[in-house]
Formats: sequence, C-alpha cells, structure tokens
Amino acid sequence: MNPSKGEWSAMSNAESQAPDRLEELSRLKELARQGPDPKATERQHAKGKLTARERIDLLLDKGSFTEVEALRRHRASGFGLEGKRPHTDGVVTGWGTVEGRTVFVYAHDFRMFGGALGEAHAEKIHKIMDMAIAAGAPLVSLNDGAGARIQEGVSALAGYGGIFQRNTKASGVIPQISVMLGPCAGGAAYSPALTDFIFAVRGISQMFITGPDVVQAVTGEEVTQDALGGADVHAGVSGVAHFAYDDVHTCLAEVRYLLSLLPSNNRELPPVSHGDDPVDRPGDRLLEIVPDDGNRSYDIRDVIEEIVDDGDSMEVHAAWAPNIVCALARLDGQTVGIIANQPSAMAGVLDIKASEKGARFVQFCDAFNIPLITLVDVPGFLPGVDQEHEGIIRRGAKLLYAYCNASVPRISVVLRKAYGGAYIVMDSQSIGADIALAWPSNEIAVMGAEGAANVVFRREIEAADDPEAMRLQKIEEYRRELVHPYYAAERGLVDDVIDPRDTRAVLIRSLHMLRTKDADLPRRKHGNPPQ
Repeated sequence: MNPSKGEWSAMSNAESQAPDRLEELSRLKELARQGPDPKATERQHAKGKLTARERIDLLLDKGSFTEVEALRRHRASGFGLEGKRPHTDGVVTGWGTVEGRTVFVYAHDFRMFGGALGEAHAEKIHKIMDMAIAAGAPLVSLNDGAGARIQEGVSALAGYGGIFQRNTKASGVIPQISVMLGPCAGGAAYSPALTDFIFAVRGISQMFITGPDVVQAVTGEEVTQDALGGADVHAGVSGVAHFAYDDVHTCLAEVRYLLSLLPSNNRELPPVSHGDDPVDRPGDRLLEIVPDDGNRSYDIRDVIEEIVDDGDSMEVHAAWAPNIVCALARLDGQTVGIIANQPSAMAGVLDIKASEKGARFVQFCDAFNIPLITLVDVPGFLPGVDQEHEGIIRRGAKLLYAYCNASVPRISVVLRKAYGGAYIVMDSQSIGADIALAWPSNEIAVMGAEGAANVVFRREIEAADDPEAMRLQKIEEYRRELVHPYYAAERGLVDDVIDPRDTRAVLIRSLHMLRTKDADLPRRKHGNPPQ
C-alpha cells in the first residue's frame, strides 16, 4: 500500500527534523561533558586538581566509561537556583572497567555548586549505588565536594541519609572504595567512613566533621584545614584514611591495583593471577632477616616480601598502628590477607590501635573470601594505665572476635615469641586456625622465661645465697621445660614445626588444600561484636 500525500509530507518533516534533533543531542552531551563555565575548569586546574571526568579517565580502562543521567538537572527554586541548572547537577555517575572487570563510579564535579550535594545530585548517586549492588560490582567514589547544598535545605540532608543507608547495605556485599580528592566536611564525611578503604592525596584532601572556623569559635584553637583533616593526619593520627599519596595519578593507579586483588562481590573468590615466581622457591634470606635472639628487632615486612609472589604486597594503614602490619598480597597467584606483628615498632606488642586495625582487616578479608595468613611474633599486650582506662579489654577483644568469627581459610605461623593472651588472639589453633605452624625459633608460652622464673621461683631466688645466679638457673630451667620449640608441637597446639626456608611452599600447599573449605556457621541474624 502506497503512502498518501499527507503521509509523505509527515515522513519528510520527520526526516528533516532528525538531523536537528541529533545535533541538539550532541550539543547537550558536549555541554554536559565540558561543563557550563570554561573558567571553572581553569580554576580547578590552578588548584592542582583534575576535573571529575579527568579523574574517571585515570581510574577506568580507556574508553570503557558509560555515563548515567548525564542530562539530569535539579528542579529546585529560590536563592537563584532556578537560573543555575547545569546538566549532571555536579556529579558524574556511571560504570566502566578496570583490567576488564566492571566497576561503578561516581565523581563530584567541584566546578558546579562546589560539588555540593542537592536532591537531584543525591538521587544520581543513589541510582548508581543501587546498580552496583544489583550488578555485584565494586563501587568507587571520587570525593570533592563542599557538603550539603544549603539552598536546598533538608532535601539535601535527606540525600545523605540515602547514601549512608546504601553504604551500609553494600557493606560486605561489594567492595566500596572512597578516594578523597578535595574537601569532605560535616555529615558528608560519614559516607567514606562507612566504606572499606579510604585513599587520600596530600595537599588536596581534607576530611573533618567541623571545620577550622567552628573549632576556633568553640574551643579557641587555631588550626589549618590540612592540620585538622589532611591526608597525613588521617593516615597516621586518626586512622581514618588507609592510604596516602603525593599525587592523584599515583593514588588512582593504586586504586586500580587494589581492585585487581579483590573479588567483585562476596559471592566470588578473588581473581587468580599466576606469575613466574616458583611455588617451591626457598626463602634462604629468612634465616638472615629474623634473629634467633628474641630481644633483637627486625622488619616483618622483609619477611612478607620474601614469602609472597614477586615480593609484592599492598600494605593497609601503613602509617597508623605500625606495631601490626596488614597487607594484601598473592601466593601462587591467589590473593591473601596477611596480619603480622611488627617487632621494629613497640616490639610488636598488641595495643588498642593495633587490635582495632587488625580486627577490621580480618573482617574485610572474611567478608570477601580472602584467606588469612598470620605471622606471629608478639610479646603480649601493651601494659599501662592509659591502655586499661581506654578499654584495651573490650577493644582488644575486637581482634579476638574477628578471628573467631572468620570462616575463610586461616593459617598461622609462629616465628619467635608468642606469649600469653596475645598468642591466643593472633589466630592460634585454639580459636580456629585451620593450620598452625611454627619455626624452630618459636617461644610459645604464658610469658617469657625471665618473667615466668621471677614469678614461679620468687621465694627460692630470694632465699638463695646468690639470688642472681639462682635467677639465671631458674630461667634456664623454665625455658628448658616449658619454652622449648617443640613443647607446643608435642601437645598438638601446632600442626608442624617447619624449616623457615620452606614457609612459602608450605603456605601455598596449605592454601590449595583449604581452597574448598566449607565452614558450618550457626544460624543467626548477626553477631554482637565488642565495641
């Protein structure tokens, strides 16, 4: 049937309009990409900061980004807002890939409203978070915003509530990473705090609940933004930030590396990446690194480097609570989480900060099916009035709870000292380690021989003609009877005493055996960990 004259006319009009509509679409999308004010981009660059899209391009594989709601605009009015309705509303959202694996991202655009969050802005973030949870893929936020958009009032505040609720819903389901690339003040700071990892860049990152002006008004203290909540403050003092870097390029490259170590969600195992490092490579350097004398220090990171694939690991919270080391690495291509006492910092004792640092790392690894390797060289918990008054009992129990609750494969290796309650807490066999190993230099005991002899043989030492000679005799007696390297093995408290040079090979064999571990956990809504 042939079209009538009127139908031909309508079709012709539609065809003539099509190029115009496509041209308009192209113009609008280009406007959204460029932003409404070229000078705003210049100001961003003048501060040493990249734009939101430039940051996304560094994070994701080239050409992989798919944007969501690029043409979104706010509907607010009053205070001049009706005349300022830029596309994207100050946040770029979408998904792309990192080494070929899907990753969702949102990035505040400081050029619009200073990156402040309004209702439409928040709804875009809510949508991309929901998409990430539904797709089972990691979520990365690139934060550079001035908090809530004051002109929109309580609607902006409610937008934060929706973000917090989704952060909590996604916790333990998909990896969540926050990258601080500008200011993050007030309630906005709680979203990064709810995520798994926080990256910060020196010179441009600031996080605080109340800014310097409020602090000065209330307390009289004068402080700069950087001294109050800069990258190094949160990486080394507060423990809020897990990583701090000198520049954005390095920071985002490390985010990509972290993502390569993690599974996309809690239903998957971490990706395997086999290299050329032989499984049975002997660790001869371990005999040089770790002194037999338990009073001599060494750097546990050298031990980790010798054991893991290609000596490569990613330390978490390196500048905070340095007496315990938490790191992600690979063994025969399989991602593992390593928790280790650090003898070169406070002799490797456990204290409040170390316990909390280790506990959260253990919980993260358990949530995302990452096996745990624990390297033990611990003289005990840190004694002191401050530690007791600040809650070492309940806060130290966090690490104990995290280990006991973990159902992933768990292997512990006692290198030297393992004394008292700290030995039990550091994933001993008695709290559920699947494989418990020890080096011949191990000293597993209630306490060191010197302290134990002073307690057990106090009267005999005091009554002796030569108390010091008697004390040395009793120390040797106690060490010979209860602290020799095979005492725990004889009682089945460690599965084997191994040659240190074989540590890498033994760990890899054990991990292969445990790869299909199936833990039978009691049914419950959730536990109630110590606070």
